[in-house]
Amino acid sequence: MLPFSNIAIIGLGLIGSSIAHSVRASMAGARITGFDADPTVRARVIELGFCDDVSDSAGAAVTDADLVMLCVPVGAMAAIAAEIADDLPADAIVSDVGSSKGSVMEVLSKTLPSARIIPAHPVAGTEHSGPDAGFATLFHDRWCILTPPDDALEGDVEQVKAFWEKMGANIEIMDAKHHDLVLAVTSHLPHLIAYTIVGTASDLEDVTRSEVIKYSAGGFRDFTRIAASDPTMWRDVFMSNKDAVLEMLQRFSEDLTALQRAIRWDKGDELFDLFTKTRAIRRRIIEEGQDDAAPDFGRSHE
Repeated sequence: MLPFSNIAIIGLGLIGSSIAHSVRASMAGARITGFDADPTVRARVIELGFCDDVSDSAGAAVTDADLVMLCVPVGAMAAIAAEIADDLPADAIVSDVGSSKGSVMEVLSKTLPSARIIPAHPVAGTEHSGPDAGFATLFHDRWCILTPPDDALEGDVEQVKAFWEKMGANIEIMDAKHHDLVLAVTSHLPHLIAYTIVGTASDLEDVTRSEVIKYSAGGFRDFTRIAASDPTMWRDVFMSNKDAVLEMLQRFSEDLTALQRAIRWDKGDELFDLFTKTRAIRRRIIEEGQDDAAPDFGRSHE
């Protein structure tokens, strides 16, 4: 049995297009209607053919939907919710894929006060964006966190849960505020650090940009991969989850100061203890199946 028969996907970038591909692969018979604010994206999606229909407006896309997936930057949620408000079926479930949940829930509840809203966050992605970047297995064995409001119907939560499970995701249900704190540590702060390190390297006066690129070691290459992520999406994430990000940034700044002192005063034992602890965390991530233990982070050398 299909969790949903008519799915509207609003926003057809990496996540939206991957959802469409995954629905095609795992939910035969479900109809997919897509919309993107960019007409060139809509034209490309028609060429790629992963939607059954591509609408010219967000409202038209949701008219017959029983699930509406908002796959737009969190900063655009209010505007897109207002666009679909008059056309949204009363029995449709509205969900999203935003990286911050508290602000999204607040915006959607205010703009769509009668809607059945079950926010979600698939913890999956790549540094690529756009409709050509999507693929059906993006969510396989990755976590999708649902943050339903306290008054959500249990049946609605189960439907959205079944939808993501069909696409191969593992499900966690979490309070929105706690989600935002956890993701500030595991995703938002690392992206902020990556943007900063790559920007610092680019701005060094005594090291040319060509040398930074030519002699990039593995660590810096990994930072550049993260720093290549969609700038609009990440700008909106930091603005929408500012309290949790600032809290984690303060903690990080304090830890960085302690690290500076250890290096300055030749406290090798402190450095060794820290590096031993962080190495153990890396091993646990591999054991949990959240990364590849292959040499050189699984990079192909063919």
